[in-house]
Amino acid sequence: MDADRTGSGEPSRTLALLWGESAAPRKGPARSIAVDKVVQAALDIADEGGLAAVTVRAVAERVGIAPMSVYTYVPGKPELLDLMVDALYAGMDRPGLGDRPWRERVTEIAHANRELLLRHPWLTEVSALSRPPLGPGVMTKYEYELSAFDGTGLGDVDIDAALTYVLGFVQGHCRSVHDAARAVTDTAMSDAEWWSANQPILARALDPEAYPRAVRIGAAAGEAQGGAWGGAQAWAFGLARTLDALAALIEGQAERG
Repeated sequence: MDADRTGSGEPSRTLALLWGESAAPRKGPARSIAVDKVVQAALDIADEGGLAAVTVRAVAERVGIAPMSVYTYVPGKPELLDLMVDALYAGMDRPGLGDRPWRERVTEIAHANRELLLRHPWLTEVSALSRPPLGPGVMTKYEYELSAFDGTGLGDVDIDAALTYVLGFVQGHCRSVHDAARAVTDTAMSDAEWWSANQPILARALDPEAYPRAVRIGAAAGEAQGGAWGGAQAWAFGLARTLDALAALIEGQAERG
């Protein structure tokens, strides 16, 4: 299995699987389990060991079938990835957004996507905003999230762009969170331990006269965040600025209207 991105499979086969249709007569032995069990097995393996651990053999062992039998359920890894992503999107909580201000509704959407991406780190590696799996999970998610912009006065194209803008920020933030976690794992040192170990040479190398802003601001930020980068601070600041940018667009639309 290869091609670890959504949207890389053969479209007709992928869409048929996503919507539970038959694209063509299936050859091979009769199926002994449901496709959903294959998808769930792949999800469990990805959560436990990362995307590289999702192989034909691993999926087959998890569900108790022969490795080659996996191909009677999914043609390959591209199609399996689309099914995995769509299943996760279908399972997201979708509380009613109601008549709350648009900023609160969009914040709800951002937090829900952040929670999903932090719970499934591999998802940031495969989920392509440009080619999402167009299954029922994706479409339900898209319909729900678009409703967060109801009443803003934005046109259809701007609403789609605004949602993509928010989701892009969330995805980028979560990649940074995962990168920071991998750095701790790879070095077997916490950020505090890493900075402490490097402090002696940094104190000698970083001349406040040569780098006045870097030394002053870096020290202040490091103390406030507990390191060079703080996930919680970056999330709060970045989400607020993302919403501020949308507010300028929405308010400008209201003034023009």
